[in-house]
Amino acid sequence: MPTTILQAAEPVERLVLYDVSWRDYLRLGRMFCDRRLRMTYDRGTLEIMTLSPRHERWKYILGRLVETLAEEFGIQIIGFGSMTCKRRKKRRGLEPDECYWVANAAAIRGHLDIDLRVDPPPDLAMEVDVTSSSLDRMGIYRALGVVEVWRFDGKTLTFSQLQPNGKYSRIQTSVAFPGLTAADLMPFLALAGQQDDHEIVKAFRAWVRQRFGTGNPTP
Repeated sequence: MPTTILQAAEPVERLVLYDVSWRDYLRLGRMFCDRRLRMTYDRGTLEIMTLSPRHERWKYILGRLVETLAEEFGIQIIGFGSMTCKRRKKRRGLEPDECYWVANAAAIRGHLDIDLRVDPPPDLAMEVDVTSSSLDRMGIYRALGVVEVWRFDGKTLTFSQLQPNGKYSRIQTSVAFPGLTAADLMPFLALAGQQDDHEIVKAFRAWVRQRFGTGNPTP
C-alpha cells in the first residue's frame, strides 16, 4: 500500500494509507488500541495521527466544561471519550476527541460497549483541530449521524448541527445545552495555559450559575 508521511507545525506525525480494507482497518485498530493515536477511516483511506500535548490539553478542558454544564443543567449525559465510532455499511470510522450521549443517554444507560449498528450515534462530538486532518472528518460524522459537533482550532470554537438535508450548518447556540454559545466558552478555554483545572472549573461553574440560574449561589 502506498503511504504518505506529513509533518505539521505541531509536533504531530501523520501517516496516510490508501486501499485499506475494512478488515485491515479493524486489525490495525486492535494493534494500536493502547497507543495515543487517532485513526480516521474513509472508504479505503486510513489516516493515523499522533496527538500533541496541546491537543490533549484543549480536549481535556473542553471535556471538563461539558461535564460541568451537564451537572449544572441537570442533564443526563453519558460520555465514551474517544471511542472508535464506525459503521461497516458506511465504510467510515473515527475517534472523536470526546463524545457524549445526551438526548439518547437513556437508550445506552448501563452499556459498557456501543454498537452503532443498533445503538444511536453520539449526540455531541468534539473535534480539536489544532492539527487538521487530511480527511473529511465532518463527512464521517455526517455519515454516522452525529447531531452536534464542536470544533476548536486553538483560536476559534464553533458549533455545528446536522440538518435534515444531511449537511452540517453553523449554529449560534448548542443543541445539547440550550442557550449556550461557543463564545461563552472561549474565556474559559483561554485559561488553560494560565490556571489549574480546579480554578478553571470553579470559575466556569460560577459563571454558569450566574448566567443560567442553576445550582446554589456561590459564596
